[in-house]
Amino acid sequence: MRILSRYILREFLVPVVYCLTMFLGIYILFDLLSSFDELLAAKPPFLTVLAYFIGYLSPYFIYLFPATLMLSALYTMWNFCRHSEVTAMRANGIGFIVIVRPLLLVATCAMILVAVLNEVYTPGAAEWASKFKHDDFKQNTKTLCDFVVYKNQLEHRYWTINRMDTQKPGILEGVVLTLLREDGSLMLKITARRAEYLDGVWWFFNPQYQYFDELNEPVANPYKALESLSIRSFPELSETPRDFLVMNKKPEHSTTRDLLVDLKQNSLLSKQERCVKLYDIGARLIAPFSCLVITLFAIPAGVVTGRQSVFFGIVSAVAMFFSFYGTVILCEILAKNMFLPVSFAVLFPNLLFLCIGIYLFYRQR
Repeated sequence: MRILSRYILREFLVPVVYCLTMFLGIYILFDLLSSFDELLAAKPPFLTVLAYFIGYLSPYFIYLFPATLMLSALYTMWNFCRHSEVTAMRANGIGFIVIVRPLLLVATCAMILVAVLNEVYTPGAAEWASKFKHDDFKQNTKTLCDFVVYKNQLEHRYWTINRMDTQKPGILEGVVLTLLREDGSLMLKITARRAEYLDGVWWFFNPQYQYFDELNEPVANPYKALESLSIRSFPELSETPRDFLVMNKKPEHSTTRDLLVDLKQNSLLSKQERCVKLYDIGARLIAPFSCLVITLFAIPAGVVTGRQSVFFGIVSAVAMFFSFYGTVILCEILAKNMFLPVSFAVLFPNLLFLCIGIYLFYRQR
C-alpha cells in the first residue's frame, strides 16, 4: 500500500473507532439506565455481561456502522480540505478516486462484516441476550420445551411434541404426527413414544397408527404388518430438528435460510402475510449495502464542508442520512401493505441514493 493510502486510511480509521465507541457507549448507557438494578442483583460474571451487551447491540450494527462511516468520512474529508491537503494532492496529479479509495475500501469491508454478522452471529446472540434479560440476568439452564407444535403446511403435516430438549432437538419425547389429505381431511395419525433423527432420517419408536377416511372417521389399519414393528424409519419426512428450533422466531433472531424455510413451509399464508415475509428477507439481504451508499454521499458532503461551511456540510449529510432511512421505512410500509412490489421497495432506496451519491461524487472530480 502506498504511503499516501496508509496515511488516509489511518486518518479515517481513528474517527471510525471514536464514533463507533461513542455510539456503542450511548446504547449501553441507555440500557443500563433501565436494567442496572437487575444486573447488580443478579451479579453475573463480567464475560457474561460483556456477551450480553454485544448480543444486545448486534441487531443495531446495521444502523451503527453506516452512521459511524458517515460521520467519519465527513470529518476526514473536512479535515483534509481545512488543511488544504486535498488541494495539494490534486495539484500533484493524484486523482480524487485515489484519495478516497481507502474510505471506500473500509466501507466495503464494513458492508461484508455486517452481512456476515447478520447471518452467522446476530440471530443467536440477539436471541440469547433477549432471554438473558427476560430471566433477570440469571443463567437459565432449562433447555426443555413442553408441548411443541409444528405445522408443515406445504406437505400437509402437523407435529405435536410433548417434550423437546433444545440442546438435543434430534430426540423428541411423545410425538404425534398427523398427516392430512390435500382437501384438509385427516388421513393418518402416528403416535410414538420417542422419535430420533439419525443420519438425516426420522426413526419412530413403538409407533401406533390410526387411519381415517375422507369423512374423518377412524378405519381399520390396512397395513397390519406395520403394527409389529417396534422401530420404523420415515425417510419421506423432510422436517429437520433445526426446523423445530427456528419456528415462531422473530425475524431478527432468524437467519435468511430460516426465513426462507418458514416462507416455503407456510403455503397457506395470505397474500399480505407473504409480502411481509418476502420484504423481511429482501431487507435482510440488501441492508449491509447501506454502508457503502452512505459513505458515498458523505464524502462529497465532507469536501463541501471543508470548502464552505461546517454547518452546511453536516446538515446536508445528516439530512441525506435520515432521508435514506425515511425512504426505506416508507417503502417498507407500502410494500407490507401491498401498495408497492416487494422487489421494488427493497431495491429503490439503495439504488436512488446510490445514484445521488455517484452524482455528488462525480461533481467533486
